[in-house]
Amino acid sequence: MATAALTTRPLIREAVYLHEIAQLSDADIARATGVARSTARAWLAHTRSPTGDRGERLIELSAMVERLARLMEPSYIAVWLRKPVPALGDQKPIDLIARGEYMRVASLISALEEAPFT
Repeated sequence: MATAALTTRPLIREAVYLHEIAQLSDADIARATGVARSTARAWLAHTRSPTGDRGERLIELSAMVERLARLMEPSYIAVWLRKPVPALGDQKPIDLIARGEYMRVASLISALEEAPFT
């Protein structure tokens, strides 16, 4: 039991990071990970820990947010995740992440990272 607590606490920190740095709401985190909003709130309150596929979605979301924070103001990340993006077939990045299609979002972020900005 102690081992499970040690391995899931970092996932709680990831949820809190998403909430504080990227200003993702509990509803955003729930949507991206496929959990009930009450579950996302419990993660943020440190009373429950993400596990299994939901934990994987949270890690994927966190990885995308970390990269996006280098490309845009952190306060805009939540907006970008919810917007239909033409390069993603007008799908919303948050919905692709929720379906486990984070690599499509990651590919777009890679292209943005490589694009010359003037």
